[in-house]
Amino acid sequence: MNLDMKVEKHAFPLKAPFVITGYTFTASETVRVVLEQDGFVGRGEANGVYYKNESVASMVNQLEAIKHNLTPTLTHDMIQTMLPSGGARNALDCALWDLNAKKSGRGIWGLLNIKPKSLVTVSTIGIGTPEEMAKVARKFPTYRHLKVKLDRDNPIGRLEAIHAARPDAGLIVDVNQGWSFEELLEYAPAAKKLGVVMLEQPLPRGGDEQLEGFVSPIPLGADESCLDTSEYEAAARRYDVINIKLDKCGGLTEGLKLVELARRDGKGLMVGNMTGSSLSMAPSYIIGQYCQYIDIDGPLLIKHDVDHALDYDATGQVSIPSSALWG
Repeated sequence: MNLDMKVEKHAFPLKAPFVITGYTFTASETVRVVLEQDGFVGRGEANGVYYKNESVASMVNQLEAIKHNLTPTLTHDMIQTMLPSGGARNALDCALWDLNAKKSGRGIWGLLNIKPKSLVTVSTIGIGTPEEMAKVARKFPTYRHLKVKLDRDNPIGRLEAIHAARPDAGLIVDVNQGWSFEELLEYAPAAKKLGVVMLEQPLPRGGDEQLEGFVSPIPLGADESCLDTSEYEAAARRYDVINIKLDKCGGLTEGLKLVELARRDGKGLMVGNMTGSSLSMAPSYIIGQYCQYIDIDGPLLIKHDVDHALDYDATGQVSIPSSALWG
């Protein structure tokens, strides 16, 4: 009956540097929690939240600090009280979901009483020159949606280049807090004409009060402005879509609570990621069952994935995770 926890570090080098507003990533640095009980093994992986200054070291320290609190009867509710929202709690929470799914003999879908449907993800284009971004867009000729990272440097020029390369693709633009309200007013109408179907986090976290009462020509999505359920009500007054990332909200348990709130209020839903392997993406597949926008392409950015990895076809359709991977 003993519940044993191991905390591991795993790094996944990226195929190429990935640039967003204010940051360049060259690797996906992750923490993995492995729970063992009665011959069953559950795993969860997290990247942490870079804009909250989370790191592999900080997450490991958080997890090691609560090891002595783990009991054979550990529950998801207990985990919520042990750790704050963020990567450490995500890794532990998802490991417990995996463990319980395997112990149940029913798998994660049976445990949650969900009939899974396959998901179609976006492919993400990092910030580069218009020509570089158009080149990346052409590498995914049959993806229905592309996610485009932008900042305040020539955003419309970059969108024009991508739209010319893939005029048939719906574009989700992610500004990562990079615009002012005045820039949003300036860029949104032109972006709509260039095939943008959703605009994610245009304004800084904590500086988006002007969105209350604002009618945008493009649906607006909250990412950094909605970390977890404690921030949902304010985000719901300002945004049309809630982007749920398990790293920021602290795991599948909290993610499902956000789904419930957003569906109650008729908000659109997106599932996102902080990069990572297929093990990071697999729990997000559960959230994706409820979402209109799917962003689980993290494994496409890394050089080498884990065993039993998710399969991505040429259109962005992602295979349902096998129980050998997670759940």
